[in-house]
Amino acid sequence: MSRRDRLKGLFTDTAQELAAANFEETSARGSAGPVRTMALTLGRMEEESRAMQEALLSGEHVVELDPELIDSSFIRDRIADEPLDMEDELVQSIAESGQEVPILVRRNPHHDGRYQIAYGHRRLQAVKLLGRKVQAIIRKLDDTDLVIAQGIENSARRNLSYIERAVFALNLELKKFDRPVIMKALSTDKTELSKLISVAKAIPDDIIRAVGAAPGIGRRRWMALAQDWTDAAASRLNKLIQSSTFNAVESDRRFELLVAELSKKEEVKAERVEYDWKPASGGKISGRIKNSGTSFTIALKTAEAPDFGAYLSGRLDELYEAYKVSKQEAGK
Repeated sequence: MSRRDRLKGLFTDTAQELAAANFEETSARGSAGPVRTMALTLGRMEEESRAMQEALLSGEHVVELDPELIDSSFIRDRIADEPLDMEDELVQSIAESGQEVPILVRRNPHHDGRYQIAYGHRRLQAVKLLGRKVQAIIRKLDDTDLVIAQGIENSARRNLSYIERAVFALNLELKKFDRPVIMKALSTDKTELSKLISVAKAIPDDIIRAVGAAPGIGRRRWMALAQDWTDAAASRLNKLIQSSTFNAVESDRRFELLVAELSKKEEVKAERVEYDWKPASGGKISGRIKNSGTSFTIALKTAEAPDFGAYLSGRLDELYEAYKVSKQEAGK
């Protein structure tokens, strides 16, 4: 395969992956948002493919770099990295056929002699695992160019989850990128971007990271969780997210456990009270009073107990009416 063909494949192969990924997502949750996203991304990839061909004509070429000199992007786009192993299909393909598609990097603006990756994160991981040099294109990119290239890669990866897109959108906004730039990086429109950012803002970062990427949990369920979120909800989850049961299961299941916990009605347990009673004016009678929160008992003792108990029983209706009046007067 010629160098030019390999470079052209850098974005055209990704476009095909993206089309398949968005088709699956559309079938699962409806067509409106994903169809718009697919159209926006494919259009942008065509632009990138043209830009790559122009770069070829201007003399840009592939170089070999030491993977240890390549740093990650200045902005996180994944909740957690997914390490590769020797059984991974990409690793085996590169081991057998070599790295056919180069990665895209820029010179690290803060460290001379080092680079930052814009595109090709999994290929870089695979080459590192194999102990090889990485084929790369070095391009002059500003921060905006870098996050847009990063967004192209993320849009094409089928395992990129909804909440990861939301977190990436919020991170870009916190870095002061304008909304049009974020829309381009995420291949989305204004309405969908607002929803992504609102979800990531509503749910605390520590809760999102405890749940993880949750690849099987889509927009509808994350939005429902965000809409119902309260500060009180977060305090109820501390024990759950620290439990061995929660941390032993995969990410989708952790989301389910979180929602189940929040759906439980909080039980308000009244303090149990038990004490002895004697008349303030004196007398031979006495009693034992117990309040468990769900029941209330008075046990009378001594010889006067039967007579006083009968007296109380005969006036229960009268006492109860007086109790209701007192509640109304108190506004309860």
